[in-house]
Amino acid sequence: MTTSKDNPAAAASLLAEQGVRAVRLLFTDLHGVARGKDIPVGHFAGMCEEGVAFCAAVMGTDLHHTPVVGGEEGYVDLAIQPDLKTLRQVPWQPEVAWCLGEAWTLDGADHWPACPRALLQRAIDAYAARGLEPIVAPELEFFLAERDPSAPNGLRRYVDEFSRVYTVGAVSDPREIVLRMLLWCDELGLQAFAANHEFMNSQYEINVKHSGALDAADRAFMLKAAVKEIAVREGMLATFMGRPFADQGGSGFHLHLSLAGPDGRNAFADEGGPDGLSPLAAQFIAGVIEHAQGLQALLGPTVNSYKRILPDSLAPTHANWGHDNRTAFCRVPNERGSRARVEIRTADGAACPHLITAALLLAGLDGIERELTPPEAVVGDSYRMDDAHAGSTLPANLGAALDALEADTVLTERLGAQLVATFVAMKRFEVERFAKDVGELDVDVVTTWEIEEYAAHL
Repeated sequence: MTTSKDNPAAAASLLAEQGVRAVRLLFTDLHGVARGKDIPVGHFAGMCEEGVAFCAAVMGTDLHHTPVVGGEEGYVDLAIQPDLKTLRQVPWQPEVAWCLGEAWTLDGADHWPACPRALLQRAIDAYAARGLEPIVAPELEFFLAERDPSAPNGLRRYVDEFSRVYTVGAVSDPREIVLRMLLWCDELGLQAFAANHEFMNSQYEINVKHSGALDAADRAFMLKAAVKEIAVREGMLATFMGRPFADQGGSGFHLHLSLAGPDGRNAFADEGGPDGLSPLAAQFIAGVIEHAQGLQALLGPTVNSYKRILPDSLAPTHANWGHDNRTAFCRVPNERGSRARVEIRTADGAACPHLITAALLLAGLDGIERELTPPEAVVGDSYRMDDAHAGSTLPANLGAALDALEADTVLTERLGAQLVATFVAMKRFEVERFAKDVGELDVDVVTTWEIEEYAAHL
């Protein structure tokens, strides 16, 4: 990593001294896909001054390469302004450094309305105005596979054996691909501290530490990009899509959230409060549950996502919360004090890290501002409860989730009308294409359409 965070020329000079020849300027679109340009290090400082231009329609382009939003404006440009604090040398490609940026209007007057990273910063600022700092720990699962025309949907799993959960070494990573991912991600500065085979065949997880919300979302975004890039270099495909294999469960993107108060202590903790939680924690949980229906469109942003959200899948099906309950939308682990937190379990790996972090924080903030009270905590298996006890049912498909998002005017106003309109337009088009090309949604079948649409991108 460089140490010249505020001086592009000094940062570029230091990178050159470290043997870096090109800077890969990356930014997130609404899908969470890493877009960008490679810039020779000698040109980087000059391009930082005005930002790097991209066609703004990329923010409204679906994964089938259709610019759904943007043409009506004449395909204008936006500018990506690098954040020098994110500069880091790439351990598997030392001649390259990564740097993240945010989207601005070309004149530099304001952020581009559909920029997820800028939205997250606004959410963080709203908490800062209350003397609070959001703390986030991302938890991502993914599958590793090889392209094989003879395999179902053209994907053959890297390790295809049952009961490899929590195993390590050659039995679950014979080519040491995941081990290299772990070590390189940590060297990249992503604070990757552990990796293991997960529950499903050829499913893995790389754990990263908690930090401030923007840094955590940045690291989750880079983790996804790094894992996918390293996999390609190994002749493999890594996918974070919700459920790539019909005979396996899906991959989650669990987010652990808490708030630090003005004194730096965990504001969710209260030894004298009910269950050791503060009123602030209860209000945050209530806000998330209040907006769970609309949030689901962002947490489960693909047609495929809803093939993961099923009973007995450990992906919650209702808007509820519970203590150390993995069937709940909001799980409150039994740890208290400095480790008190809320885990949101419904998102899958296809979700955009910056977008869902911002959306959850804004939903929680609404609960805090209105001092909402959460429902009773669910106890036991919420899959086996009726709606009166389990809570309201989450949308069953992407179309219904988009309806719920548009109907939630409080959430959409906080997210920004243009960002929501862009996201909804792209996703409506995706739903329409699936209906035209495939037909009815069958939760027991993963189609070739879904693999071609999502696997390589998400």
